[in-house]
Amino acid sequence: MKIVSTIKVVLLVAFVNVSLFAGEGMWLPQLIKSLNEGEMQSMGMKLSAEDIYSVNQGSLKDAIVHFGGFCTGELISGSGLILTNHHCGYSNIQSHSTLEDNYLKNGFWAKSYAEEKANPGLFVRFIDRIDDVTKDAMIGVTDDMDAKTRQSTIDTNLELIKAKYEMGEFQELLLRPFYNGNQYFAFVTTVYNDVRLVGTPPESIGKFGADTDNWVWPRHTGDFSLFRVYASPDNKPANYSEDNIPYTPKHFLPVSLDGVEEGDFTMVFGFPGRTNQYLPSPAVEEIVEKLNPAKISIRENALAIIDKYMRADEEIRLKYASKFARVANYWKKWIGESQGLEKSGAIAKKKKLEADFQSRTADKYKGILSEFEKMYAANVDLAYTKDYYSEVTSRNIELLRTVGVTDRLVKAFESGGEEGYNGFKARLVPFLDGFYKDYISEVDHDVFAELVNMYAVNVDEGYQPRTIKMAKASNTIGELADNIYSNSVFVKRENLMALLSMPAARAVDGIKNDPAYKLYKEWSTLYNDKVAAPYNVNKTKIDSLQRIYMKAQMETFTNKRFFPDANSTMRVTYGTVEGYEPRDALMYKPFTYLDGIVEKYVPGDYEFDVNKKLLDLHEAKDYGQYTDKTGKVPVCFLGSNHTTGGNSGSPAIDAYGNLIGLNFDRVWEGTMSDINYDVDICRNIMVDARYILFVIDKYAGATRLIDEMKLVRPKG
Repeated sequence: MKIVSTIKVVLLVAFVNVSLFAGEGMWLPQLIKSLNEGEMQSMGMKLSAEDIYSVNQGSLKDAIVHFGGFCTGELISGSGLILTNHHCGYSNIQSHSTLEDNYLKNGFWAKSYAEEKANPGLFVRFIDRIDDVTKDAMIGVTDDMDAKTRQSTIDTNLELIKAKYEMGEFQELLLRPFYNGNQYFAFVTTVYNDVRLVGTPPESIGKFGADTDNWVWPRHTGDFSLFRVYASPDNKPANYSEDNIPYTPKHFLPVSLDGVEEGDFTMVFGFPGRTNQYLPSPAVEEIVEKLNPAKISIRENALAIIDKYMRADEEIRLKYASKFARVANYWKKWIGESQGLEKSGAIAKKKKLEADFQSRTADKYKGILSEFEKMYAANVDLAYTKDYYSEVTSRNIELLRTVGVTDRLVKAFESGGEEGYNGFKARLVPFLDGFYKDYISEVDHDVFAELVNMYAVNVDEGYQPRTIKMAKASNTIGELADNIYSNSVFVKRENLMALLSMPAARAVDGIKNDPAYKLYKEWSTLYNDKVAAPYNVNKTKIDSLQRIYMKAQMETFTNKRFFPDANSTMRVTYGTVEGYEPRDALMYKPFTYLDGIVEKYVPGDYEFDVNKKLLDLHEAKDYGQYTDKTGKVPVCFLGSNHTTGGNSGSPAIDAYGNLIGLNFDRVWEGTMSDINYDVDICRNIMVDARYILFVIDKYAGATRLIDEMKLVRPKG
């Protein structure tokens, strides 16, 4: 109770006294009326807070969906048409692609509803309303509770809160902590499970620039794809059925043909994944000096191996395209993040703030910072090993990740006998089918040999399984890889399926005697005992102190405006269209054009090739109505909106509530905005809506999609 009132007072006082830098902050939409509306309107917004978030009538929030739980999408027609990023739809596009019908390479445009392709497992989640439940969540919580008792009390309260909500069949209640557990909000959501692929440009448009241009400005990527939400005949949520019809939304976004100019107001609405704006300096030092360098090195070596195979074989490139992009994305992000944190002096800024905090804060908070120093120092080796283990065994060596999933089948048998075994097997087999569809053991063998060697060289021997230590000592890690990939049933689908077709007890014995499983089990057992267990004990203490530190900062800096860290819940961020200066004597303008695509064109190059149809349209200047005032086709633009992962696919919205673009990236120098937002260099990158329309209409000829949108010219 006390915590809740303190936070509200601080936020309101901060709003009265301080203007935050335009662009900084990820705000809860239901609080815009009290916290942000005035500032947003002073920046040029013509909407009201009620236009953005309303429970009783259609508003912008009703056009925004959590796409698959990992990206954002928006409705852009009255027939359930969803716009999101090409990279958000990538795995679904790939799943429909074959060498004969390669939608990644050639694109896909459904000519009718009947041709739109179902995607089992893909869903979109709408937010119905957001409730502040902090008061009920904190019943019985006191300042003198230890972390475990406090969380147990809150968990009990959250269960009672859940019981108060009556949910429909396709509704879900999500309860999420904010400000490191000082506040709680309930999200009432509705989920639609029938989402179909409608259209996608080829990779030469949707992924133009690929990994070279990823996180980099100037950008010329048409990173978009189109899906459609289907509903039951009465417009209700429903699982896939041929009887379903296109969903009629409460609200959809009109698309602006006027676009934006430098200085224009921009709003990005979506589901940002994770930020850590309020960490203490020891945490940032750990990231820059220890954790990021390790993860960057691991992925760099894995990517080099995969890239070699992809460049030599088109079938491998198709199978590994999505996986490569996923691994490369955060590899490059971490590089930019570390460089940005160093260049912006993030650690020095943190220490300056901490010195100020020490000079102002109440006596009860005086020891927080010194305690952080001790905790992070005690935990750094465990955190390093945890990241190394995760990157090697779970993220980059595919065989070990699959063995890890199959280990759950063994545990199901040991705890539940044949019934437990068969129950989990029914879930495991579809996973394995999907895995082996795009698995090449020769690629994984080389990744295994390289990364296991890195682990042996760079991780303390106390955290290494005996098998790896022995292989390192005898210089036989390559032979270890040969043995596993020659003899493990996990290397080939047919061998594993043959084993799983045996009686449960025999299958489990076979799994336990498999060389890949033996290594995994030895490694994971040691990791769980010596790394994960003590790390989690320390992390619980750090998290508890972070919660107190968050509360202390908000009580101490009453002239500072605090926004909650991202946690995959719906947020609004706003800023303006503007360029930036990444370094001395270099100024980036905020717009790119179709001309720039032609300038980057490298015939036959998988990153910078350009389809002949696009080149012909450029040569003939056949641009239709999709140009700016200069007569050129705009491709991408920059904004000062505070975004992160999860904002991929978020709409860029103008002052009037119209779609002007599609968020898909940040500039490399500003990827550190998850930890340290810097108004001078943090920029988000958006595809211009006019380029999206140009590709759909002039390039693809998919006029039926243009016809169902509402195109507007708000600037007259």
